[in-house]
Amino acid sequence: MSSLFDLPFEEEPEPERNPEPGTGNLEPARERERRVYTVAQLTARIRALLEREYFEIWVEGELSNCRVWNTGHLYFTLKDTGAQLKAVMFKTALARLRFKPQDGLRVVARGRVSVYDPKGEYQIVCEHLEPAGVGARMLAFEQLKERLAKAGLFDQARKRPLPALPRKIGVVTSLEGAVVRDIIHVLRRRYGNAHIVIRPTRVHGENAELDIKRGILAIGKVPGVDVVIIARGGGSIEDLWAFNEEVVAYAIAGCPVPTISAVGHETDVTIADFVADVRAPTPSAAAEMVVARKADFQAGINRLTDRLGTTMRTRLAMRERHAAELTHDLRRIVRARLSARERRYQSLRLTLETFDVRRRFAAVRTRLVAVDGRLLSALRRRTHAADGRLRSAAARLDSLSPLAVLGRGYAVCWNQDRTQILRDASTVAAGDGVRVTLERGELQCEVKQSG
Repeated sequence: MSSLFDLPFEEEPEPERNPEPGTGNLEPARERERRVYTVAQLTARIRALLEREYFEIWVEGELSNCRVWNTGHLYFTLKDTGAQLKAVMFKTALARLRFKPQDGLRVVARGRVSVYDPKGEYQIVCEHLEPAGVGARMLAFEQLKERLAKAGLFDQARKRPLPALPRKIGVVTSLEGAVVRDIIHVLRRRYGNAHIVIRPTRVHGENAELDIKRGILAIGKVPGVDVVIIARGGGSIEDLWAFNEEVVAYAIAGCPVPTISAVGHETDVTIADFVADVRAPTPSAAAEMVVARKADFQAGINRLTDRLGTTMRTRLAMRERHAAELTHDLRRIVRARLSARERRYQSLRLTLETFDVRRRFAAVRTRLVAVDGRLLSALRRRTHAADGRLRSAAARLDSLSPLAVLGRGYAVCWNQDRTQILRDASTVAAGDGVRVTLERGELQCEVKQSG
């Protein structure tokens, strides 16, 4: 039987179309209609082809040149030994990552291939990143742990001791499940008078970390709270992940009272365990840590009372014995000192009796007379020497005196005002008055002629 599709049919001629560039049309170049694309048009067509062909792909490579711009977008390069690929992850997708992308990290990226028109570069727009060979959550856990350790949140120096017998206990946990009931049961059994303040919170799910943070901040502001328990039952790492968030870590570190982290089972470890002042293996163990059994506490007080009484009696006996020894030593020292003073007194008295005051005064008087004679002789010698030096100086002074020169027949000629000695005849003129000083007396003269 023949088929409809076996029958011949006439093929209608197709309308003429502009050939696509690069389609290999065999018509001669003069017969083809030439179409010119703008750069933007060609880039747009290429981008459409790439986005349609590679709408969602997975690419593995090494991160390089990672940089978050002020817009919040992450720009980086994926590379291997043979090639490299530009990539971008927008702010909304980046916020969903559980780890921090950094250079050198090998990742698997999911996204679509596109073209960045302004530069004409093709790139991959990533929607998701995950470490190649390492779980994203574990990598995020290690990165946050390292960052908080450098910030000092894990330092033992900032860990605070738990109060011995807290009056008001804060609990941050979910009201669903057995955790809150176990904590209340242990607290009531061990210390019935404890005041419990519970701040309900979500402990898993989306944005649970923000609710936990608000719960810790709220319980820390309750007046009189002495200690806070942050608790959750066991579960997978995904269930416990809210306690591995940075906001929870800083909320625990900023709590004004000591904190106990009781998250999961004994084998579960979270960031909250490292930041809290004390880690408990289970929520029930946290309740046991926070209060001592009343009987144990009273027994401890009794033991301390007995030890205090024994210590006081022992120390009192030691003090009495020590006081008796000191009294005996004091008496012995006083008697020894008195004996030494008596011997010294007798020795001084004998020395004073052998001391002759009159003979001592005579010897002193003799020395004074001898010294007085030597002093008088020395004074006379010095007076005679000084008189000789004075006479010699007077003779030298007299020989140098102008009056002595006048005595030899010389005279001194002054001007009329007697303010200047005349040494040159040209300094006066005929008719000027001059004064002439002789050895005895003075002449007042008038110049008749000068020259």
